[in-house]
Amino acid sequence: MTPFRVVVADKIAREGLGPLASDARFEIVERPGLKGEELAAAIADADAVLVRSATKITRESLSRATKLKVIGRAGVGVDTIDVDAATERGIAVMNAPAGNTIAAAELAFALLLARVRNVAAADRSMREGKWDRGALGGTELYRKTLGLIGAGRIGSEVARRAKAFEMRVLAYDPYLSEDAARAMGIELAPLEQVLREADAVSLHVPLTDQTRGILNAERLAMLKPGAILVNAARGGLVDETALVEALKSGRIAGAALDVYEQEPLPADHPFRSLSSAVLTPHLGASTEEAQLNVAVEIAEAVRAALLEGDFSGAVNAPLVGGERLQRLRPLLDLATRLGRLASVLVDGAVTEVAMLLR
Repeated sequence: MTPFRVVVADKIAREGLGPLASDARFEIVERPGLKGEELAAAIADADAVLVRSATKITRESLSRATKLKVIGRAGVGVDTIDVDAATERGIAVMNAPAGNTIAAAELAFALLLARVRNVAAADRSMREGKWDRGALGGTELYRKTLGLIGAGRIGSEVARRAKAFEMRVLAYDPYLSEDAARAMGIELAPLEQVLREADAVSLHVPLTDQTRGILNAERLAMLKPGAILVNAARGGLVDETALVEALKSGRIAGAALDVYEQEPLPADHPFRSLSSAVLTPHLGASTEEAQLNVAVEIAEAVRAALLEGDFSGAVNAPLVGGERLQRLRPLLDLATRLGRLASVLVDGAVTEVAMLLR
């Protein structure tokens, strides 16, 4: 059997690739940092390609990928992958949604704490030789309201930490049931209510056509004058121009941001000059544990896809996996055999299939 060729196109923890590297049925080819034609050439004969957030898989990247079956993202967001182009070519796009959950939740809460207690400003002041106790007073989180936009894996972990601070947690999440929310101590509410009642708002939704710009100028204006905005999800969720204006005018008290519309954040971006904003360079998944976890998670998913045909983790395919896949396996095998038989019995290509159900 010819080994499956897996191109690793980003820096991914080598020890996390164990599910693939330890099996002779896989050939690991590490080619991080490629772009354009070089990237297209590297994955032309690959069965799978693994990326993080640095390498962009575009339509052009896939133009020569005749064997590619899987694109694996060692992380959550797939906005750096042209999912539509992959789908058109029958290529599964898979991610690792669970591996960095704790890291992202902890950073979101760290950003909130840093902003309400002026940690970054106090650190800068101390390094300048000052002792500005009077100017650096903060506020407590105790009995304040945290508004979550999205209460999935990461949002729910942020909620758990907020409950430990005895905060009220109010969430907008159309996919979360009342029973599940109640079990987590979360109150569900419409987006507008969350924005108006929250002392701090934290974003935890993916970047899609539906969520892009979800916090525009109109919705930012709904926030309390003393509110804090935390975004450790995706930069495109917030209208940055409107946020800059809200911060400059004092319309809201502050922001704590880990993600931006353009990354790296331009040196002359207005955020950099705002003392009311705490900024970090997209560190949500940047822990040793998270990097190992997402590498293992995506390696196992790609292994299952190539060896077992289990594409249940694909973001661009119907969810069929586990026990259900095993039940369907005989039917899939039958369909394959019938297809081969038809290709032998008929002249030319098969252009139409009709099913007679009795």
